[in-house]
Amino acid sequence: MNQLKEIHAYTLRNGIDHTKILIGKLLEIPNLQYAHLLFIHTPTKRTAFIYNKLIQAFSLHGQQRQSLSLYSQMLLQGCPPNEYTFNFLFSACTSLSSSSLGQALHTHFIKSGFELDLFASTALLDMYAKMGMLEFARKVFDEMHVQEIPTWNAMIAGYARFGNMVGAEELFLLMPPRNVVSWTAMISGYSQNKQYEKALELFMKMENEKVLKPNEVTLASILPACANLGALEIGRRIEAYARKNGFFKNVYVSNAILEMYARCGEIDIAWRLFDEIGSHRNLCSWNSMIMGLAVHGQCAMALVLYDQMLREGTTPDDVTFVGLLMACIHGGLVERGRQIFNAMTNDFHIIPKLQHYGCMVDLLGRAGKLREAHETILSMPMKPDSVVWGALLGACSFHGNVEVAEIAAESLFALEPCNPGNYVILSNIYASAGQWNGVAKLRKVMKGGQITKAAGYSLIEEGGQLHKFIVEDRSHSKSEEIFALLDGVYRIIKLQRSTFDFHSILDLNNYS
Repeated sequence: MNQLKEIHAYTLRNGIDHTKILIGKLLEIPNLQYAHLLFIHTPTKRTAFIYNKLIQAFSLHGQQRQSLSLYSQMLLQGCPPNEYTFNFLFSACTSLSSSSLGQALHTHFIKSGFELDLFASTALLDMYAKMGMLEFARKVFDEMHVQEIPTWNAMIAGYARFGNMVGAEELFLLMPPRNVVSWTAMISGYSQNKQYEKALELFMKMENEKVLKPNEVTLASILPACANLGALEIGRRIEAYARKNGFFKNVYVSNAILEMYARCGEIDIAWRLFDEIGSHRNLCSWNSMIMGLAVHGQCAMALVLYDQMLREGTTPDDVTFVGLLMACIHGGLVERGRQIFNAMTNDFHIIPKLQHYGCMVDLLGRAGKLREAHETILSMPMKPDSVVWGALLGACSFHGNVEVAEIAAESLFALEPCNPGNYVILSNIYASAGQWNGVAKLRKVMKGGQITKAAGYSLIEEGGQLHKFIVEDRSHSKSEEIFALLDGVYRIIKLQRSTFDFHSILDLNNYS
């Protein structure tokens, strides 16, 4: 920096104009304030190139409003923008999430005559897509004369980000030759929208086509699906692929592998990976390990790990506290749970969210403190959802409390009028209490509202694929072989039982 200041002083003394070079070097450091001052006070004619450099630098360093201010100055100075100017400005608007500014820039863009520029139009589409203005994004997409793969990807990613996977699927099937970003956008979209089976199916299709290889982002997107489906065999294969291709060094990939093993109950492997990540651990690594320990019954270890995390200087976030409260739930640690809940606000200034209140309701409910759990719901600063009321209803089922169960169920009926599970749980509570009038009333309501319980299903992982089955399901391609094998197993069990019964009778006769 001192050297640049010396060069600047030398140019001023000798009347040499090196403004363009100096601003470029200052932005590389970066020293945006000095570069901007130099730009303001320079006598040289200000070109679109230098304006663009500054607009881009301010946008990249989180000073988007300064970028837009520079654009205003650019127009006032009579310096016409070019397509690159709009590229950077659309990015700035995306970061600000300002739809009004975005639409105003869109108007300037059209008036400037750059709507035929592929890259600038794709940046405009991407801005609308990332802000959730999908109708505007699709209009830009449809009006483009040329649509390259990045254009399709931006539109697909926009649909996926805001849950419109049907729109994303339609474009994905129609688009020209796809690249790895296209596949990853779809896999990530399915995973983020909790369509884990579809995410895994598409990933395996990508693997089978063998045209494109998954990258770090693809792996970080598919591993949560493996974790949620318990697809351990596929997860292990992905870990091997990640290590072979050097992707395990990527903290997002290593964290996703760690979470996959932790969620699948392979706590020993998760511990090994946690240690292997070592100094590269971030908050996500700690959270994944704490949550894995919590949900698999190692509650004390989860709390010990939290203490270690604090000692090593990592500050917890709201996700950390969900894991800690889960540990208290599974360990029945009511008082420790209360302390942790209070520490969120008092020690770390984290405002509890719906999930934290839900955990407290679950913790208190399981401990039989149903009144306190109900009072916790009533004291919440936000509207309780079906998960919170469901936790209370589940606790009432365990402890046989009809009065509080009715309160919880009424709220659930209002939130989820077509969910048969809530009616079934309350009916079982009535039945356990011998209140058969309540059972009959609920059955009548379910029949009148045509509320039927959906058939449960099982997922089995075999040969690197997931197979879905419901009761007496014959839709599987190998159902005849499966039922033939089951019949064979049943005959063997029946024969062994008959043999056991025969020998038992002989033993009894001998004893007599």
